[in-house]
Amino acid sequence: MFAIKETRQLAPNIKLFRIDAPRIARKRQAGQFVIVRLHDRGERIPLTIADSDVASGTITIVVQGVGKTTKLLNRLTAGDTILDVVGPLGMPSEIKLFGTVVVIGGGVGTAIAYPTAVAMHQAGNRVVSIIGAKTKELVILEDEVRATSDELFVMTDDGGYGEHGFVTQKLQSLIDAGTSIDQLLAIGPIPMMKAVAEVTRPKQIPTIVSLNPIMVDGTGMCGGCRVLVGGKTRFACVDGPEFDAHEVDFETLVQRNKLYRPQEAAALARLEADSEIDANAAQPCRLQQKHSEVGPQHAP
Repeated sequence: MFAIKETRQLAPNIKLFRIDAPRIARKRQAGQFVIVRLHDRGERIPLTIADSDVASGTITIVVQGVGKTTKLLNRLTAGDTILDVVGPLGMPSEIKLFGTVVVIGGGVGTAIAYPTAVAMHQAGNRVVSIIGAKTKELVILEDEVRATSDELFVMTDDGGYGEHGFVTQKLQSLIDAGTSIDQLLAIGPIPMMKAVAEVTRPKQIPTIVSLNPIMVDGTGMCGGCRVLVGGKTRFACVDGPEFDAHEVDFETLVQRNKLYRPQEAAALARLEADSEIDANAAQPCRLQQKHSEVGPQHAP
């Protein structure tokens, strides 16, 4: 069991968790993630480690409640526990002195990009950050990103805060103004990362994206997180999650992420129909409910 030490609401449906995980805190590097499981029949979900504190033995994750499991997770608060937190997993970000590094975070992707921005700044790079969200209420970690950036631009789709427009528009304006970019990291929704790749492609600006495909075990065994990069199959959990954006097949990634949409929608509907579901309780096996002769030892 992993104890939740602190929770904080960052935006509607977006929550920060500080979790007691001293061994992970000691080992994690920027760009790595954990896989979380709430109970013994729970879904395994990958979540990037946004921060860690070796002294207190804690890691920080930021969760956007979209599906059943993330919404259940966001019901938990300080004092509650999580059954499994496995990590650190994945390859860490490549951190070195590049020169000028642009870090782009879209929505909750800001929390994923933040630790790499910190590491790039500590390595001596000039860090220019662009964070975007649909509205002011959905802008997260602005103060934290500002503290580790030489320049910060905030973009909102509706223009209610920061500058009106998309992160790609700000990126294009920087390029048009002659800003020299030695390395770029973009993390957010797939359409945003694809759009960033197309902006940087003509100038051949080295561009990295962090991919979050369907993932189960996080060790490369299940093959669920396979992605096409440069025409070759890669596994996001062990070869990534960061890849060269100009080589990622985003169309295939989108299609694979849609594979279980009906099942995901059905699970979310059941959750919303029963607001009393306990996040830490294993849900009954539907096979056992329908066929009583199936004992617990045979349940999936």
